[in-house]
Amino acid sequence: MTMSAAPQHLKVLLTGGARGIGRGLFRQLLTSGHDVVILDSNKEELEHVRTRAEEWSNGRKQSWSALECDLSKRTELKTAVEEVKRKFDGKLDVLINNAFPTDLSISEDRSMEAEGEDMEKEWDLKVAIGLTAPFILSRLCVPLLAAGSSTPNSPGTIINMSSTRAYQSENDHEAYSSVKAGLLGLTQSMSVSLGHRHKIRVNAIIPGWIHVANESKAGDESQTKWEEGLSKADVDWHPAGRVGKVEDIAKAVEYLIGNEFVTGQEVVVDGGVGRKMVYPE
Repeated sequence: MTMSAAPQHLKVLLTGGARGIGRGLFRQLLTSGHDVVILDSNKEELEHVRTRAEEWSNGRKQSWSALECDLSKRTELKTAVEEVKRKFDGKLDVLINNAFPTDLSISEDRSMEAEGEDMEKEWDLKVAIGLTAPFILSRLCVPLLAAGSSTPNSPGTIINMSSTRAYQSENDHEAYSSVKAGLLGLTQSMSVSLGHRHKIRVNAIIPGWIHVANESKAGDESQTKWEEGLSKADVDWHPAGRVGKVEDIAKAVEYLIGNEFVTGQEVVVDGGVGRKMVYPE
């Protein structure tokens, strides 16, 4: 699946684009002919994804940039947006706030009852990257998005990547669930504020289980196939008959970009497990 149905030659800013869902979206956008800037803090994955981007862009070297950026640092966010402004001549069609440090673990004990302050430090950093950064990036990008033209009657649009864990968490996932739920509130609020003043649409995607073991440097080096690591129980657990793919998220992104009457909405992309999900052991 490619995102060819979306308006062509979009200018897109995507956070967390070096691996996982973000990397898959980066690939989908480039192969569909769009121009993309990704932000990520993982130096190793960034270096690797740059080599892949040369392939995905079919030689269009000016169509993409992969910038190292610590999303917890506001000065780096400002610098990154200035680079996006320069590259895209002051216009931006789509901002996708996707990044979250899923592998970050400052505290050895991640329980609410943990001793010391490590869990609090981990909380602060995850909130900074997963919730504060989308707010600040959206603020900084308002002039660029207002000048964009993703559809004839609508300027740029913002897509926030939430999670079904905003509704149903697991043990010791307080920061993750809180951030993903917070993104839904931010989406609703920004859709009203930015919609009335600038016609900028803001929506959220709520992924269920999206399997991304193949979307990384290690996955490429081992030639991991998408289905590797999945059991029959994993598949049977989903009424849809399979676990999610990055392509499923790309279809939701395409829909939200192209439909100018949709704003302030939550698009759930899940294989039928829904909000009452309990993750299998």
